[in-house]
Amino acid sequence: MAVKRETLDETAVNEFGEGFRGEVINPAEVGYDDAREIWNAMIDREPALIARCAGTADVIAAVDFARENDLLVSVKGTGHNIAGNAVCDDGLMIDLSLLKSVHVDPAAQTARVEPGVVLNELDHETQAFGLATPVGYNSTTGIAGLTLGGGFGWLSRKYGMTVDNLRSADIVTADGKLCHANEDEHADLFWGIRGGGGNFGIVTSFEFDLHEVGPEVLSGLVAHPLEDAPDVLRAYREAAAAASDDVAVWFVLRHAPPLPVLPEEWHGEKVLVLAAFYAGGMAAGEEELAPFREIGDPIVDVVSPHQYAGWQQAFDALLPEGSRNYWKSHNFVEITDGMIETFVEYTESMPTALGEIAVAHLGGAINDVPVEATAYPHRDAEFLMNLHTRWEDPEMDEECIAWAHECHDAMAPHATGGVYVNFVPEDVGEERAAYRENYDRLAELKNEYDPENLFSMNQNIEPTV
Repeated sequence: MAVKRETLDETAVNEFGEGFRGEVINPAEVGYDDAREIWNAMIDREPALIARCAGTADVIAAVDFARENDLLVSVKGTGHNIAGNAVCDDGLMIDLSLLKSVHVDPAAQTARVEPGVVLNELDHETQAFGLATPVGYNSTTGIAGLTLGGGFGWLSRKYGMTVDNLRSADIVTADGKLCHANEDEHADLFWGIRGGGGNFGIVTSFEFDLHEVGPEVLSGLVAHPLEDAPDVLRAYREAAAAASDDVAVWFVLRHAPPLPVLPEEWHGEKVLVLAAFYAGGMAAGEEELAPFREIGDPIVDVVSPHQYAGWQQAFDALLPEGSRNYWKSHNFVEITDGMIETFVEYTESMPTALGEIAVAHLGGAINDVPVEATAYPHRDAEFLMNLHTRWEDPEMDEECIAWAHECHDAMAPHATGGVYVNFVPEDVGEERAAYRENYDRLAELKNEYDPENLFSMNQNIEPTV
């Protein structure tokens, strides 16, 4: 797929645009630079054309145009992916960000969601009925990329991964056909999109199961000085091992951000923060979160009732668009003493105040699902570490990326060898670690649904035919 913008047939482009309900934007037009911009400022690519789709018919037309003109394809939901796969050089960027519909059926407790929706928009609609589905922890994340890679958040220990709550999907495949996939129709494709990323087509609609959640939940932060981190984390792992599936307590090591809940004199100082969440009732939550809140002598404890939708947005200010980002991740089955020492060591050497070492509390219902049930394979992980390396100055690129690699390498002896596909920062390189035991079956699906590898801008599963 090596067609360049200067050789793209002008007549074909004009015909494509005339039959398009959305917008077809070329590099000379006003709005092109805004349309190609994505969340990670490290990524700066220039597609030959941008197709901003207004509906499924536009998606089909864009896929057909790309295939017929031998164009590299990138697919943008909301452009939040760390690797920047939403935008390509010289090819066709298929932009789904205008597809914003959310339809909630409160009686059936389901939601039909289009791929341009971000998490706070989904929560806004579902929480009107006291319902939710497990999604991520940064509410500006797009539902499409999150789901296709697996998806986890505060509700996952109780209700599973996002993909475990997917009932069906409509998918435009590489041949320009629309497939409805669920456990009974195109069941193989339905299996593959639940963790196999964007390798098999473009999802134009997701149908999710919803659960009764909120609107108020018990949640909040408990912050400790970094010097207390070894003792706190040793106590934390004991509390986490005994916790019910309603409990999710994550931890973060970083410079204290200027959040109003943290004392001003601690802003900029290195801290360990426990982020606590309870998915059930308030009284039970007070009892079940107590073992975490009783650890050590915290700087502050602000665990209290919060609106679920507000808690979902609580950390958005720490991950705004426009910064430079490089992430590395690991899965773990336990928190060891050696890991705790390494967490503290690399927090001390963290290159900027914008970065953090974040560890999600997984397990529970996530790991009740067999590895072979969905393409998402990491059903052994109890914890997931994400090195959020963030900075503003391009001259710091080498230093920040080196820190992330060094910390990642230091943690590797404690890890499972698997990585969460949505946290892989490069275009290629960790496919086997991302898909693990399910890789070969995914390759068979790729041969069937995309043998020419039209959808290659992802953690790519190359066809073998």
